[in-house]
Amino acid sequence: MNWDQIAGKWKQVKGSAKSHWGKLTNDDLDVISGQRDQLVGRIQQRYGIAKDEAQHQVDEWHRTLDSEPQYSEEELPRRKAG
Repeated sequence: MNWDQIAGKWKQVKGSAKSHWGKLTNDDLDVISGQRDQLVGRIQQRYGIAKDEAQHQVDEWHRTLDSEPQYSEEELPRRKAG
């Protein structure tokens, strides 16, 4: 999945980002809106890490997206309960 696809499916993948980086708030995720640079910047800010490290983490997370099923935040509670 390329970054254009991530931006287009942000509602589905932001749950994965939230679980990967628990310090990101829902407001952070709304502002990021699938933009890689915004994600890197927010991770730097929330975790107090260097840009290179944040970029590395985003790249590693990006690689995992193709292998995990994607659910929107609205679907997650129903799936857990079901």
